[in-house]
Amino acid sequence: MKRVLVILAPGFEEVEAFGPVDILRRAGADVLTAGTVDGVIVGRNDIKVLADESLDRAVEDDFDIIILPGGAVGTENLKVDERVTRIVEHHYSEGKYVAAICAAPTVLSNLGITAGKKVTSHPSVINELVHEKYSEERVVVDGNIITSRGPGTALEFAFKLVELLFGKEKVEEINAGVLAKL
Repeated sequence: MKRVLVILAPGFEEVEAFGPVDILRRAGADVLTAGTVDGVIVGRNDIKVLADESLDRAVEDDFDIIILPGGAVGTENLKVDERVTRIVEHHYSEGKYVAAICAAPTVLSNLGITAGKKVTSHPSVINELVHEKYSEERVVVDGNIITSRGPGTALEFAFKLVELLFGKEKVEEINAGVLAKL
């Protein structure tokens, strides 16, 4: 079974987290949400959620994809969390997928793993991606890095992750019920 980790930090963008969680679970992935804080995590739009488990427990597990949702405050919280750094660097070095949306590609940039790679992000953080080849495409895949622009691209991002894990046929199967414009 394909395993996916979605890291939730206070201030995360809810659509960017739970759009992919929903679509990936429909596809049959084992998706785990892990919080950088214990208890209730408050998203950008004041939606309160409980993660499946603490990031402390997930840090030693192995996943096929790590997903970093954006949100300005959420992204800053991801940047300062040493566990996030360890997980992302480990999975990237193992050749596994690392996905980031909205402002979260700046987390990857700060770690130096997107230097020279084609990426996209929310337009508000373009000036922080100076070592990358910037694209305005809605979803960008460069090797094992997947990036996307923001809440409005969350489903396209999610379906790209399904395609990478399960293939185009699974995308078509899931989208027959979802009816996303892909």
